[in-house]
Amino acid sequence: MTDAARKPMLTGGCQCGAIRFAVTAAPTRVSICHCRMCQKATGAPFASLADIPNEQFAWTRGTPSAFKSSSIAERDFCAKCGTPLSYRRIGGPNIEIMTGAFDRPDRVVPTKQFGSESRLGWVGNVSNLPSKTTAQNYGPEQMASVFSYQHPDHD
Repeated sequence: MTDAARKPMLTGGCQCGAIRFAVTAAPTRVSICHCRMCQKATGAPFASLADIPNEQFAWTRGTPSAFKSSSIAERDFCAKCGTPLSYRRIGGPNIEIMTGAFDRPDRVVPTKQFGSESRLGWVGNVSNLPSKTTAQNYGPEQMASVFSYQHPDHD
């Protein structure tokens, strides 16, 4: 493999920076999963996952912890900060990375949905809810006192 072929196309990691990863090709699929297991694993109404062949994926810093969530799958997470990172079929050819863990999550756009039997009824109306930016929500005085301990979206 040439150096150009190994150059990461996408990178990402956990919130504290203890775990980092690199992807050398575009994901084969990006999806949203509404199943109850994904809801529990993410603590969110759904998971958004980018499917990547194992040979195009590498953990580049640290080793995530894993939880065997079913008889067929494990879910990787950072033991230090708790960030959910992936879903893997045991012995499968791919890893599915949580899109929020990418440094540029805007580059991994879902095109399919799964687990619709557990989709929460209000999810489809989220874009119609009133919204504010973080600065509008907290105000300039409180924003000036906030310091993030989150790892930056790059190495």
